[in-house]
Amino acid sequence: MTVKVEKIEGGTPHDTIMWAGLLSALVCIYLGAGLNSMFNAYTFSFFGGLAAVAAIIWGSDTIKGLCSYGIGTGVPSVGMISLGSGVIAMLIATRFSWYLAPIVLVVVAVIIGAIIGYMANDVIMMKIPVMRRSMTEVAVIGGLMLMGFAQMTTGSYALLDLAATKMSILGLPIAAGFGGSFIGASIIAVAFILGAIAVQHPFNACLGPSWKQDRMLMLAAECGFLSMLPVAFMSVAYLSLPAVIVSVVVSAAGWLYTYNEYICLAKRDAAAWLDAKPIREPEGH
Repeated sequence: MTVKVEKIEGGTPHDTIMWAGLLSALVCIYLGAGLNSMFNAYTFSFFGGLAAVAAIIWGSDTIKGLCSYGIGTGVPSVGMISLGSGVIAMLIATRFSWYLAPIVLVVVAVIIGAIIGYMANDVIMMKIPVMRRSMTEVAVIGGLMLMGFAQMTTGSYALLDLAATKMSILGLPIAAGFGGSFIGASIIAVAFILGAIAVQHPFNACLGPSWKQDRMLMLAAECGFLSMLPVAFMSVAYLSLPAVIVSVVVSAAGWLYTYNEYICLAKRDAAAWLDAKPIREPEGH
């Protein structure tokens, strides 16, 4: 039994999307940390969510490239393994200063992702042309996505703040310790699942004879902003009321815009498919 291996092509080159996603995510993370420190407030924590959205858009195109080689049923497991390795990279990076942590995250995620990609392709013998690169990219994507959501939730991505932060309700301190922290309260798990679904859903939802890259990437952005909404509401336990309101407004505005754009693109592609000529049956059948 043989499996036909082919790749769906078209649209903006993947390298362009990769570099745009990586640089946008890093810039947003640094902006959030820098502006929060400059103004001694957490009002700019929403930049962490924007970093996660940038990583999710990049990730959807990476998943497309991997899934296009005929392993659609394996994408959830491949994606979860790679995204999970990004969690390890993110936690290691949080031990460093705010200006080194994002860079350390990328370096560590590249190393872990490359090892996992090698094991999958050359030890398990999956023999997928883009396996090593894709798993390396998804590890970086997972780490950046989680660091962004951590910053949006707590206003920080330092380990001490994530593991033993003072818990509050709309800025009013009520408790301290590991149990109420981003990690201790398992909010990290919720953020991981929100990001993982947002990364893996767009290509699965858009594949088919009328697949278009712009529609898939718009859906990825929509899923990213939709994931930002519950993260914004979870930040109620850590941030002040103004910071929470800003995060909710940015998330809702981004979601409404991208949702409307996605519906327009879906109508465009549906109309183009309806205008196509019917498929003729082979003679003699």
